[in-house]
Amino acid sequence: MARTWSAWLLRGRLLDMALTNAADGTSIHYTDLGGSGPGVIMVHGITESARTWDPVVALLRDDYRVITMDLRGHGQSALADRYDLEAMATDVVAVSQAAGCERPHIVGHSLGGAVVSAVGAAMDVASVVNVDQSLQLGSFKEGLTPAEPMLRDPAAFTTVIDGLFEQMKGPLLSASEMDRVNSARQPKQDVVLGVWELIFSMSTDEINGVVEEALGGYANRPSPYLSLFGIDPGDGYAEWLQGFVDGAIVELWEDHGHYPHLVDPERFVQRLSDFWRTAA
Repeated sequence: MARTWSAWLLRGRLLDMALTNAADGTSIHYTDLGGSGPGVIMVHGITESARTWDPVVALLRDDYRVITMDLRGHGQSALADRYDLEAMATDVVAVSQAAGCERPHIVGHSLGGAVVSAVGAAMDVASVVNVDQSLQLGSFKEGLTPAEPMLRDPAAFTTVIDGLFEQMKGPLLSASEMDRVNSARQPKQDVVLGVWELIFSMSTDEINGVVEEALGGYANRPSPYLSLFGIDPGDGYAEWLQGFVDGAIVELWEDHGHYPHLVDPERFVQRLSDFWRTAA
């Protein structure tokens, strides 16, 4: 079965892949996999690409128009001078406009979860789904800072990245699925350091200020918001997020690790469908 849908997706990409330019001219690759129903744009995590979503896309296409994309510096999209959230949010906006996908549901995992959260605060969307990405980035700094010297060391960089994702995968993700994700992973040091420059260069208070300013957009642009975690974001996270995004839903799928959507794609797609029906 897996071999069949993989082949089908590959044929779809060959037929429907396209390029557009973000606001700063960066070339962004996306694939319109067709399907009927509301539009959905899916955004991958750091070092990954649109291919990470394949098991989910195969289940969504019957009921939704599915568009996957590669963020700048990832997959088949071009390298760029900037990799901050504001720049990557413009990648999503450009794809939405180029594909003629108005008011899409936007779904992001990891880095993609932060990106779609920024998009939802600035663009009219049908809903936002953030998969396993806490927006309390000040806390993220505490865990990442000890690894900074090794991440800046070209000899150690790939080993550190691989170790980070191995540590976060959780007990339920199959070895074959983790191998599939890793086979498509492209850890580019300049890109990763560019994405995490805000974390490395700012104090915790400064990072919190940037996040709070970005989320402030939801006060004037309310959007249905689902944050689904496989790793517990900590006590009080739901209340903190709801302080910025009215009605935001925070769910924890215990022991699902950083890839809950890949541990159980069927359950994930059903959860999306249920959420989107209530968001309509």
